[in-house]
Amino acid sequence: MCGRTSCHLPRDVLARACAYRDRQGRERLPEWKDPDKYCPSYNTSPQSDSPVLLSRVHFEKGADSSERVIAPMRWGLVPSWFKEDDPSKLQFHTTNCRSDTIMEKRSFRLPLEKGRRCVILADGFYEWQKCLRTAPKQAYFIYFPQAITEESGSVDVTASLELWEKVWGSWRLLTMAGVFDCWEPPGGGGLLYSYTVITVDACKSLSDIHHRQVTHRVPAMPAILDGEEEVSRWLDFGEVSAQEALKLLRPTENIRFHAVSSVVNNAWNSSPDCVTPINLLARKVLKASRSSQKMMQWLATKSPTKSPKKEDPQTPQKAEPDVPQWRSHVLHKSPLPAKRGAAALLARWLKQEEPVAKRPHSQ
Repeated sequence: MCGRTSCHLPRDVLARACAYRDRQGRERLPEWKDPDKYCPSYNTSPQSDSPVLLSRVHFEKGADSSERVIAPMRWGLVPSWFKEDDPSKLQFHTTNCRSDTIMEKRSFRLPLEKGRRCVILADGFYEWQKCLRTAPKQAYFIYFPQAITEESGSVDVTASLELWEKVWGSWRLLTMAGVFDCWEPPGGGGLLYSYTVITVDACKSLSDIHHRQVTHRVPAMPAILDGEEEVSRWLDFGEVSAQEALKLLRPTENIRFHAVSSVVNNAWNSSPDCVTPINLLARKVLKASRSSQKMMQWLATKSPTKSPKKEDPQTPQKAEPDVPQWRSHVLHKSPLPAKRGAAALLARWLKQEEPVAKRPHSQ
């Protein structure tokens, strides 16, 4: 599922990142449609405007369908047949649509049949992993592998924060398949262009990020168009039928991801911190308060000392509690010695530390 993206590049840089060749083989840059509506953001949520790549013919009849434009559109498709005067009154979610059911739902089938196919542009998108029942979700930023350049020197941009800051100049945009529609308010007014992101089953490397214990639904990811040929075929509705275009939508393993800070959890936050890698191995030690330190001193004097009990070799060892273990996180046992009684339990609570997380699996 795709519910948050990043697209922070300025307009001119974004256009250069979408360079293409037209039907005559000439190198072109897409032109902007309503460029003032585009607002770069590291943290874009539904109902916001995002840059979308589409054929010029959708705006100019008779234009060369191979020519492209970039237009900011509302994330969350508003069907052209919607009769209310306020898009927020739409009673169902249209942020995403599943590729395997797109032809079954009128809101998505009609735009697809009209050739209203588009490509959503982004630096990448976010997903959240729930590791333990009581622990907060961990956010991850997911993007295309980046090419080796003289500036970066390596595709492993998560290895160095300094390297991460430099690599943005040649960043390869993530291109996600979508469909759009054009809605006109019943009482008159400006046209509203909006889109939905098409999703497919999550690839193997992302499946562990999704939490399925509650919903029991198959994890999903955006339908990523990998490469210029796939983007061109998806946009060229005149040459490629809807049925043929749908065959382009499949999971891809050609992605990278890394953990990011909880800053991204709030949709109002839009800063480089949203995408900057964090090291989950960094141990965060909680400093005990003065009152806790005094209580620990008191417990040290009040806790009875007992001679260690000899272990009976015939007595089976008590099994460890069944704690869910995720591939990217492990629990570490407390280094405190075993004590008994309420005082010992309180001592353990006062000295508890945050679990250390293991580096997430990445490709």
